[in-house]
Amino acid sequence: MPATLIRNAHVYAPEDLGVNDVLIANGKFLAVGKDLNVVLPKLETIDAKGKILTPGFFDQHIHVTGGGGEGGPVSRTPELVLSELVACGTTSVVGVSGTDFITRSIENLLAKVRALSAEGASTWMYTSCYHYPPVSMSESAAKDMFMVPECLGVKIALGDHRSSFPTIDQLIQLLADIRLAGMISGKIGVLHIHSGNLEGEFEMFREVVRRGFPIRHIRPTHCARKEHVFKGAVEFAKAGGYIDITTGGSCCFKSPAEAIMTALGEGVDPARITISSDGHGSKPRFNEKGEMVGLAVCGIECNLETIQKLFREYGQPLERILPFITKNVADSHGLGCQGRVAEGACANALLFDPDLTLTDVFSKGRQMMREKEIIVKGTFEE
Repeated sequence: MPATLIRNAHVYAPEDLGVNDVLIANGKFLAVGKDLNVVLPKLETIDAKGKILTPGFFDQHIHVTGGGGEGGPVSRTPELVLSELVACGTTSVVGVSGTDFITRSIENLLAKVRALSAEGASTWMYTSCYHYPPVSMSESAAKDMFMVPECLGVKIALGDHRSSFPTIDQLIQLLADIRLAGMISGKIGVLHIHSGNLEGEFEMFREVVRRGFPIRHIRPTHCARKEHVFKGAVEFAKAGGYIDITTGGSCCFKSPAEAIMTALGEGVDPARITISSDGHGSKPRFNEKGEMVGLAVCGIECNLETIQKLFREYGQPLERILPFITKNVADSHGLGCQGRVAEGACANALLFDPDLTLTDVFSKGRQMMREKEIIVKGTFEE
């Protein structure tokens, strides 16, 4: 892969570094600075004057193998393909499973995560799904974390009529197993929690922390789909936890962007907020009896749209909002090589026009989109 020198871009790393040159080679950022003097064979130079350069987006909740299944086999949503990621500037993902713990195997999730990595994305996964006890590839979810480098933690559902309703003691035991497995495997170890519409979830978290368990391992998502969930999430973030606001699907505000602005207005530290798409998950609609009455598929472009809305309509500075989908996600998972434009970091980068229209995508140092045209697609895409 030839080296690439991007000149004269306004770099947000995601901190505002001003106009700089960026050198990429061997899949990493080698240098960031003004007027870099570079002599390398087959060096490709891109003049990005007038453009904005940011880290690639990091989506921690995508159903890469498809979700759904609540309406039987015909309701299973399709798998993700690489060009969908490229189109919205997503260069790093954590793959998740969902409701279906029978036909959607964790082994298949791992295979898809590795396939996307081979195609050019930076990829990880959570083991298990909505189900408790956790569904794993080995004897336990903890062993999955130790034995599988891509496995960052465990997914579960709480507060949802499709969840398994574990007790607080079972939740603490699972968290303890995750924490210990993380220590042994050199990972943070997180419990990624699908937050449903039922009450009681954040009360459980408060009790877990009151008993002395570190809050950093507890990671609720879908935190703005219901008012009571959002209220609990705000207090959870103020106590030092991370909260993840889903940009796809339902929202109790006019938009996920409004939810973010509300959280910030209520005093939540911006460093404790992340966003994710819930891409390729199903969007079921249930009646008052809990019966499914409709189904659609979540897209993954909603992260980009939310950042654009925060920038264009709310006038938020990029250095404040970019971390929600870059640095915060990486740091919350102990992945310091991701989510930033810095020497030695993975060369995931995006170029935007001044109005934040995406024009170019680089993933692991390889250019995937050039001037709004996707030039690298997945193995079986036409």
